Amino acid sequence: MMKLSLIIVALFYVIGVSSAADKPNILVFMVDDLRSDLGCYGDDIVKSPNIDALAKQGMLFKNAYCQEAICAPSRISILTGMRPESVGIYDLFTPLRKVNKEIVTMPQFLKDNGYTTVSVGKVYHHGHDDKESFSIHIQKEPNSYAKPENIAMNNKKGSKGPAFECTDVNDEAYKDGRAANAAIETLRKVKDESFAMFVGFTKPHLPFNAPKKYWDLYDRDQFIVPSKETPKNMNSLALTKWNELRAYNGIPKEGLLTDDLSKELAHGYHACISYTDAQIGKVMQTLEELNLRENTIVIVMSDHGWKLGEYGAWCKHTNFEIDVNAPLIITLPTSNTKTLRNAQTKALVEYVDIFPTLAEACGLSTHQLDGNSLLPLLKNPNKKWSKAAYSLYPRGEKYMGVTCTDGEWRYTEWRMSDTQELIGKELYHHKNSVIATQNYAGNPEFSKQEKRMKLLLEKQFPSDGRSFYPNKN
Repeated sequence: MMKLSLIIVALFYVIGVSSAADKPNILVFMVDDLRSDLGCYGDDIVKSPNIDALAKQGMLFKNAYCQEAICAPSRISILTGMRPESVGIYDLFTPLRKVNKEIVTMPQFLKDNGYTTVSVGKVYHHGHDDKESFSIHIQKEPNSYAKPENIAMNNKKGSKGPAFECTDVNDEAYKDGRAANAAIETLRKVKDESFAMFVGFTKPHLPFNAPKKYWDLYDRDQFIVPSKETPKNMNSLALTKWNELRAYNGIPKEGLLTDDLSKELAHGYHACISYTDAQIGKVMQTLEELNLRENTIVIVMSDHGWKLGEYGAWCKHTNFEIDVNAPLIITLPTSNTKTLRNAQTKALVEYVDIFPTLAEACGLSTHQLDGNSLLPLLKNPNKKWSKAAYSLYPRGEKYMGVTCTDGEWRYTEWRMSDTQELIGKELYHHKNSVIATQNYAGNPEFSKQEKRMKLLLEKQFPSDGRSFYPNKN
């Protein structure tokens, strides 16, 4: 009997039953409001050496898309592997667990499968959301300034501080520097466990506050103010009044920004990218020092894109390409020799694909998710892939904009949220630029493209009369 038991134990090891030490670790950097203005994406102004180095270690996805260009629903979608229309949350103010208490999230799934799960900084938009799914939860701090006068202004009821701040302080004077330190300290605590750590950095989200040394990396004259023209025949629901930016002190309440102010904001945005890049570098250095890199999956991603004055507009909150397209870099453990390094793919992928990708990379089977594992692309970037990527954006609860891209054309329909009655449509060409210049919907010259894109859109968003708010009274 003893011999039989020993044989069974030996067989378990031979066939590869994993111990905790065999599981790959997971480190996901979730960066707020980061568009693809990175060196590894071809931007020749931004200084992002640490993210660029990570891109060389794995796969850069040139056509990655969020499912909604606003923080809370996008992060909920990423962390559940479900689209906003599956979860039923489209707004900034509704936490996941207020609506759906049963859905199994990515950290919950990993924790149930033996991982020590860690949340540092801004992971969910609502810091308390899904807190029980994390073994260690380090609460995000509110937006902060370093200058006393700006702190006082920001703390005044009904007031916000300025949209940017440049002062000669160390990295820890701002919350992302403190988040990096917390991540480093936690890595040292969990280094002997199988961990899944999600680190949320808030910059380059407004306000553009970063230590002076990161502002000094740039010359304001480097920044060219983009065209303020809106696309010809643009639907009236397409853009917003970008009130998120207007809420900050020193920003006019109406009208376009001056070129000088636009350049100053662009300067601050880029300073914040470099600041966050430096924090990622610190955490990665610790991962190397602890000899954890060889067995750790590392992902760098945003929650959506952002407008830096394009169309004369700012922030996100649209279905335009520049808002729904966002960076994604995935590197598998350096011990994995079956996946490519320093590679890129033009395949159309979506942020809902992250959950199934991580699950498969860890050898785990999940429940039904809306996304697909990207592991095949990590082995073959030219593999035939999805024909479209999908996003949506509401205008209040009355209207819903649903959109898709095939990599060249973007087609959007504006529908009544309760009946899906069509009230407007847009067709933009993006072969040479992420900027939309003319709405070709309804133009007979492009009827074939419109018909084809409409069929693609209907595959994900059938206009079948079902409400986008089925539980609304």
